[in-house]
Amino acid sequence: MIGIIGGSGLYRMEALRVLREERLTTPFGEPSDAYILGELEGREVVFLSRHGQGHTILPTEINFRANLWGLKTLGCDRVVSVSAVGSMKDHLRPTDVVLPDQFVDRTRHRPDTFFGRGIAAHVSLAHPVCPELQAAAYRACASAGARVHRGGTYLCMEGPQFSTRAESFLYRSWGVDVIGMTNLQEARLSREAEMCYATLAMVTDYDCWHEEEENVTTAAILEVIAANARLSQEILRETVKALPREHACACATALDAAVVTRLDRVPPETLEALVPILKEYRRRQGL
Repeated sequence: MIGIIGGSGLYRMEALRVLREERLTTPFGEPSDAYILGELEGREVVFLSRHGQGHTILPTEINFRANLWGLKTLGCDRVVSVSAVGSMKDHLRPTDVVLPDQFVDRTRHRPDTFFGRGIAAHVSLAHPVCPELQAAAYRACASAGARVHRGGTYLCMEGPQFSTRAESFLYRSWGVDVIGMTNLQEARLSREAEMCYATLAMVTDYDCWHEEEENVTTAAILEVIAANARLSQEILRETVKALPREHACACATALDAAVVTRLDRVPPETLEALVPILKEYRRRQGL
């Protein structure tokens, strides 16, 4: 099953044949919205609006752990997210699609691990994006006629304010490609939950570094977001069609070299909360 997280402007999937809605209460609190279960291009899909219907949730307020726990609980093993980003490079223009494969974390206030409370695990994030899922998204972008850039670094800032000009120039000096407010925690938690992860970073603006462009404003971004939302839906349809049903990546065994606590030492309430996260790991360990 494929999880789709819709970002700014993408609050529902028009082509999705809806089968039912699920509202979950998780050990980590409430998810952003109801999960929409359905079929897209003959594949089972779960859709979740990251900011909730009506866009009522700030980036810092998003309960990333609940969102990803819910997708895992509903049977997802792959997650494709869509998000609005600012460009930090001249050649990455508004309405372009970037498929980042690296992240830099500039957030400060966000829980971003399922572990703790009596269990330690340290997953590898050297390559935080699933290459198989990214390849399918790249083919889908080409099929949809998008101007697409494969690879790059996504800087995840706290928000909700946009960058200061000094920050924007600093981030450019680091060589990052796009800037956004949401994807880093999703990538971390997807890896811990042994789900493949890739993101469609939909460029809306040039942040505030570009001398020849207007400084970023919400009004200007909303115009581009509307066009990006239409394009992202077509890309998602093509991505679902392009995905092989069998995995050839290592995402589904990410915990094998990560969990360092003996499970018989973990408090029962912690194990109960992590049932969907640890289920396959425990099976592989014969536990």
